[in-house]
Amino acid sequence: MKNQKDTVYSQPLEKIGEFRFDGQVADVFENMIQRSVPGYSLLLEMIGVLTNRYAQPATNCYDLGCSLGASTLKIRQNLPADCTVIGIDNSEAMVSRCRHNMQRDHSQAIATIRLENIEDSAIENASVVVMNFTLQFIADDKRADILKRIAKGLRPGGILILAEKIHFENASRQQLMTDLHNDFKTYQGYSDLEIAQKRTSLENVLVPNSIDQHIARLKAAGFSTTELCVRCLNFAAFLAIK
Repeated sequence: MKNQKDTVYSQPLEKIGEFRFDGQVADVFENMIQRSVPGYSLLLEMIGVLTNRYAQPATNCYDLGCSLGASTLKIRQNLPADCTVIGIDNSEAMVSRCRHNMQRDHSQAIATIRLENIEDSAIENASVVVMNFTLQFIADDKRADILKRIAKGLRPGGILILAEKIHFENASRQQLMTDLHNDFKTYQGYSDLEIAQKRTSLENVLVPNSIDQHIARLKAAGFSTTELCVRCLNFAAFLAIK
């Protein structure tokens, strides 16, 4: 599918609704995330590197909140042939496009894409689990249980790669990172109107945690080691090892 330019918030909207991963967003999502998340390309490469290192033969590898399948593909392309990658998303529009993208890929590992809520997903015989900017869209009081279920479903030595927008407790640092993130989006060609309208749509939908909150929650979930492996401005990825 052609990578369309993101113009979702380019015109003034009388009413700005909550951000949704619908067909309109799915059509432009690849462009949207590349232009909105600094360090995204590096993160995808690291998912490939970490999958290559930690994926265990004859196991399942999960991409929770797979969207169009960019990280699903990175997992699949770095797996042993006897592994299965399972992509899960609750957006029908995203799942449809992700399945199409998987069909175009000819890696040996099996790929299965499921339409379901990750709160209901069983994690079984797993060696790699990826949550790429997904946990932040789930109610805060449900996040700990999801991480515990992931840890329980991982084999010893298995990993979770958790990428999230992060919040800083220090107000000055938070403001600086917010300003630099806005500068990044402006540099990518977004107008002040687009930035403001999208920020409004994400309010109370995307709720970030701090680095310390993530590390404490991962430890409580049962992971023995947690490392901050990628960070660019107010976006970070954690490597959690069971």
